[in-house]
Amino acid sequence: MADWVLHVDLDQFIAAVEVLRDPSLRGKPVVVGGNGDPTERAVVATASYEAREFGVHSGMPLRTAFKKLPDAVFLPADHALYEAASADVMAVLRSFPVVVEVMGWDEAFVGASVDDPFELARSLQAAVLESTGLHCSVGIGDNKLRAKLATDFGKPAGVFQLTRANWVEVMGHRPTSALWGIGTKTERKLAELGFSTVTELASASVEALAARFGPRMGPYFRTLALGAGDTVVSATPWVVKSRSHEKTYQQDLTSLEDIRREVVALAHQVALDVAAEGRPVVRVGVKVRFVPFFTKVRLMKLPAPASSAAELAEAALTVLDRFEHGRAVRLLGVRAEFSADDVEPKPSSSTYQ
Repeated sequence: MADWVLHVDLDQFIAAVEVLRDPSLRGKPVVVGGNGDPTERAVVATASYEAREFGVHSGMPLRTAFKKLPDAVFLPADHALYEAASADVMAVLRSFPVVVEVMGWDEAFVGASVDDPFELARSLQAAVLESTGLHCSVGIGDNKLRAKLATDFGKPAGVFQLTRANWVEVMGHRPTSALWGIGTKTERKLAELGFSTVTELASASVEALAARFGPRMGPYFRTLALGAGDTVVSATPWVVKSRSHEKTYQQDLTSLEDIRREVVALAHQVALDVAAEGRPVVRVGVKVRFVPFFTKVRLMKLPAPASSAAELAEAALTVLDRFEHGRAVRLLGVRAEFSADDVEPKPSSSTYQ
């Protein structure tokens, strides 16, 4: 037997759950986000494959999605429904003699010692489909990085294996942004140094990367290009790293007084979640999306751990003062980050992008 890491990724999860709730949606372009009203300011949480064919994707403004596909079915996000569906899937995975590390609503790593990882992958897919009605794709790897990347090659509802043996063949010619953890901005900076493909980055000078990106991130990018990664799958419950609230305003905020008032209100909402967690906050962040769609995030470390609404609001206002004001604001968000040494973790799907 050999040790394998599998990455299980539920296909178009949110849209698929909505189709299960209303089978008449099957085969139709479905877009989920905000209150389900494409005339309001909100972003797409997910889009069905039928909608993606028309260029609709996650993170896109609902209004843009409506322009691209006015005949789509627009639905409001139902977080409670998605959490329940996710819990059912994870329970199915845990019914196997494997280690399951939950990464979010729609994905998990599975660690197993088996002779045939493909057989295990197909068994997981069949069990999830039979029990929940949901399809998933599975990536097989010799570490988490390769398993995660393999999943995309298996979509939809397929299985793909990516290991050291076929790493260069599959990934070598691809752009650096194909690597898990490298975005478009970093891709552009790497290209400026002459590293456009995964193979070029894998052979890059560690010193040159460190000089450009710092002593930690520079060498890390080369490690990614080599396909190296963590091999340990842990069943330890997922520890929530932060709690956040954000709000998109249907009318732009132009007064700094209004902006400050909204930040305080968001901080008070976050404080309620913090109180429910029972864990102190060590950093506070503020997210501002200026008109037309320019987003900035600022963070500050608190002088001492805090949890009260007054303390979080004061910190949020301090962070807000670090922004250059002058543009109208269309979205605000406040995030509270917990220490890495927390106790009593509680699974959550909360995101702050």
